[in-house]
Amino acid sequence: MKTFETIEFELTNGIATIWLNRPEVHNALNELMISEIIACYEEINNMADVRVVILRGRGKSFCAGADLNYMKGIAEFGFEENYQDSLRLAKCFNAIYTCKKPTIAIVHGAAIGGANGLLASCDFVYCADDTKFAFSEVKLGIAPATISLYVVKRIGEYGARDLMLTGRRFTGKDAEWYRLANKSLPVEELDEHVGKIIKTLLSSGPDAIAACKSLIYNISNKMPFEEAIDYTAKLIAELRASNEGQEGMASFLEKRKPNWVVE
Repeated sequence: MKTFETIEFELTNGIATIWLNRPEVHNALNELMISEIIACYEEINNMADVRVVILRGRGKSFCAGADLNYMKGIAEFGFEENYQDSLRLAKCFNAIYTCKKPTIAIVHGAAIGGANGLLASCDFVYCADDTKFAFSEVKLGIAPATISLYVVKRIGEYGARDLMLTGRRFTGKDAEWYRLANKSLPVEELDEHVGKIIKTLLSSGPDAIAACKSLIYNISNKMPFEEAIDYTAKLIAELRASNEGQEGMASFLEKRKPNWVVE
């Protein structure tokens, strides 16, 4: 993995951690950070030694949304420049959403505006109780457009109407209630809880998890119901015959742990 300027990448025992690393501006998004997040997730897809990916923020906040200087520049763009910039942000969220590895966001401090696109694109979201969330775009005369694909999937249409139309601030416990977060906890309990989730993920076959993510994506986004019937039957047949599937079924019958479980 190459070295980045606005994010940090760490890999320990199969657990990759991507740190948003602009703590002096509460990890606010700018063009470079967006591009580096895309590049990092794309490279992770091809790293066999990565089993789980964690996204979190250095300093006092997860992410405070768009950087002010970045916003000043955007305000001077014409339509085509704005479109290309927005498309880059949309690709950033999609790079996380389509990552082949299980993804976890650990959120603290603040998650404002576009930050919610980062976390909503992850498979799992865990936040501190006192985290401040907001879809503040309407307060600026715009809409949370590129993040909406992922947020609405998580919280549904009417939850999105409530939070996006008002632009109001809400806490971690509210985020859990709306299902934006899987669970909200006291900040000192976050790492321990995530550690338990990671242990569970590591007990499953890595190829099976990748296939499961692809399965959910395809039947949720790409296929009519009738087409999905044949697709799902073929997929399970392929997985049963795969090396990992054979090992998993053999270990179950032999009452031992499969070879992907690290003691």
